[in-house]
Amino acid sequence: MIRRIERDRSRFREIVRGRIKQDLKRFVSQGEMFGRKGRDLISIPLPGIELPRFRFGDNSKAGVGQGEGEPNAGEGRAGDQPGEHALEVEVPLVELAEILGEELELPRIQPKGRSELIAPVGRYIGIRRTGPESLRHVKRTLRAALRRQITLGTFDPDDPVIIPVRRDRFYRSWKEKHAPENSAVVLYMMDVSGSMGKEQKEIVRIEAFWINAWLKSQYRSLEIRYIVHDAAAREVDENTFFHLRESGGTKISSAYELCARLMAERYPAIAWNVYPFHFSDGDNWSGRDTERCIELLQQQILPQCNVFCYGQVRSAYGSGQFKKDLDQKLSSDERMITSEIPDRDGILKSIKDFLGKGR
Repeated sequence: MIRRIERDRSRFREIVRGRIKQDLKRFVSQGEMFGRKGRDLISIPLPGIELPRFRFGDNSKAGVGQGEGEPNAGEGRAGDQPGEHALEVEVPLVELAEILGEELELPRIQPKGRSELIAPVGRYIGIRRTGPESLRHVKRTLRAALRRQITLGTFDPDDPVIIPVRRDRFYRSWKEKHAPENSAVVLYMMDVSGSMGKEQKEIVRIEAFWINAWLKSQYRSLEIRYIVHDAAAREVDENTFFHLRESGGTKISSAYELCARLMAERYPAIAWNVYPFHFSDGDNWSGRDTERCIELLQQQILPQCNVFCYGQVRSAYGSGQFKKDLDQKLSSDERMITSEIPDRDGILKSIKDFLGKGR
């Protein structure tokens, strides 16, 4: 019975997984799961799926509950069509990442940096003859003492007193092994000037959620930092990043300078896999500032990161010129990836643009 229940449960999970894959574009574009996010699970509404349940036989024959009566006795005016019920199913974040990777055919990332360094990982799983009394292995010590007393004929079953001596004692010891340690940091940058409206920020928020889900499935640990900029840049928390709106001009180099400083001071390439993401509508203060951005990318940022991803979110007020300039100057550098995001339906394609190289 237990094996059958597990088999049915597994089949139900496959049905849920298939529905998520089928409707992935809708989930991504609408961002329905954000309000249901827990620590490791996402609660997703799936219309049209019911939990497995018992179904009774044909009730057309006479039997208990049958008899004369008026059909539709409780009919009212609330409506004449059945409603569609949505079942909320909890799905692990790692499973969502797997589904995203399968649908977009994302290659597994080969980490650099700490994946090549060796971090000690240890536990008290060894045994030795010397050590502090706080680490004495009681069972092994008593077993050795009992064996010795039986061998010498000093053990009395009627008075089973076991007295360990020095040579009976065993101690737990620390055994250390070495394992690769993969760590990554995502540095999100976004233009929060007046031309980036609420819808543009929501697109960035949705895309960042899925990017984080994939990167978390690839690394043992992931840090996330947020930088906003208009004419000046500063580091903020997640909530401020997605909801702040300013009215000033746009000077993108201010964000790149702060990004380069964080990378140099906190996240050196020898120890970290670094993923800077920048989102804007393509406007910049001047051509001279764009030249400064390209200089920062070439000299300080690109040599120290896995990839640099620029996402241009279409806006009624944005010119879209910055992406053109990046493509013209840096298209030959495989670490530089740009993507056009016209609307929510463009999010999946943009994610594939950014993560499809497996860097």
